[in-house]
Amino acid sequence: MMPLLLATPGKEVVVNRIGGNAEVRQHLNELGFNAGSSVTVVSSVNGNLIVKVKESRIALDKSLASKIMV
Repeated sequence: MMPLLLATPGKEVVVNRIGGNAEVRQHLNELGFNAGSSVTVVSSVNGNLIVKVKESRIALDKSLASKIMV
């Protein structure tokens, strides 16, 4: 298991666990980051990510991306 920050761009990965406090987990859950869901890192710049989740593209900063374990 590794943080989403380390995922290879273009490769589909599966979310294993969401860390952080209850508010952060709820926010990520509402964006579509649930355990078992597939995500693809579209691009990464200085640790900030653009991620494809359920046919949507979402921008995540380093702190949020580090809480998503794949």
